[in-house]
Amino acid sequence: MRARTLVTAGSLMLAALAFAGAALADGGGFSPVEPASPNAERISTTYWFIFGFAAAIFLVVEIALVVFIVRFRNRGRSREVEGPQIRGHLNLELAWTAVPVLILVAIAIFAFYELPGIKDVPAAGASGSQLQVGVEGQQFYWQYTYPNGVIAIDRMRVPVGRPVRLEVTSPLDDVIHSWWIPALGGKIDAIPGHPNHTWFEATKPGTYTGQCAEFCGIQHTAMLATVEAVPSSQFDSWLAAEARAQTEGTSDLGAQEFNGVCAKCHGLSGKGGVGPDIASSATIQDRQSLDTIVREGLDLMPAVGAGWSDRQMDALSSYLQKRFGNGG
Repeated sequence: MRARTLVTAGSLMLAALAFAGAALADGGGFSPVEPASPNAERISTTYWFIFGFAAAIFLVVEIALVVFIVRFRNRGRSREVEGPQIRGHLNLELAWTAVPVLILVAIAIFAFYELPGIKDVPAAGASGSQLQVGVEGQQFYWQYTYPNGVIAIDRMRVPVGRPVRLEVTSPLDDVIHSWWIPALGGKIDAIPGHPNHTWFEATKPGTYTGQCAEFCGIQHTAMLATVEAVPSSQFDSWLAAEARAQTEGTSDLGAQEFNGVCAKCHGLSGKGGVGPDIASSATIQDRQSLDTIVREGLDLMPAVGAGWSDRQMDALSSYLQKRFGNGG
């Protein structure tokens, strides 16, 4: 009977370890994504530090549980007969009081040591000064505004090795969103009328993805975010060229707005989805009507362009006329 109990308990523990190992190997959310920013690195380090304590406590508790089950099991005695009565064990009681306190103190000290490096924005990086980008969460897209006025939808381009400070907010008549690129740092809420800030510094070129981490409406799952990190010189050239293109009306801003804002409800071909068919609608060909709908909303449609500049509206109107004018 004793051997059978030990075998069963051992099998259950091995099965649990096997499933945990499979989840880890498959990247099933068991561990954080590979960090690509110093603050994300600190978050990952804190995670593994706390996880180590949790795993150790789990093993101690489960092993002790199995040992106690085996040692103090019913050895054939009647249910009416009480087992051995054990009262008091001063050293054991002191240990299970003091050890958890020491563990919590160690975790708190480590977390407060890592916190400044997660929250505080460095003054400059190896490739130059700090870059500030405005991040505005709206139903159901992200709008990025650079210091020279360049606007991007859903996809942010940044230089490698340069701290990027994000001023994150949401329009007053919108809802709460949450900006999160796991490889680049922690989540930060975009709260209407209440600016927040976070930062990251991409350590290598690449494309990093994430999405809104706060349920914000029917198209929440479509509110994706992408950060493309490129060499600093390439970024500077792109930013200057994009500023000229958006000023002259030759950029792809209109396409970004349609694909990132309109198409999520009306479909990439404008044939409808969550929203109605707009491809054959005369409304989108009339600038005044388009301005009113985009900036103020209509029926169930939110004011997706609340706060948009005339330049943004010009870009969208021009793109819609080219794409869907005269039946497309």
